[in-house]
Amino acid sequence: MRREGVYSSSLSTWRKQRKAAELAALAPRKRGPKPAADRDQVLRIAELTRDNDRLKSRLDKALFVIEVQKKVAALLGHPLDDNGENT
Repeated sequence: MRREGVYSSSLSTWRKQRKAAELAALAPRKRGPKPAADRDQVLRIAELTRDNDRLKSRLDKALFVIEVQKKVAALLGHPLDDNGENT
């Protein structure tokens, strides 16, 4: 065996590795699909996208109300400038 370069230390190492592999193969494993590694990031991105869409909707409504207020003020004879102050 020495002629082939196999020593007793190598044999004992291989035996330990084989024993560990046998135990690992017999260990119970969870069934079913594995969770995605980046699942937390995907959920966070989805949450931020929903929040962004909700805030854009609120902004559009607020801008619409401001435009209506400007038009009403102009009809009443009190025109408002871009800052919302009487001119």
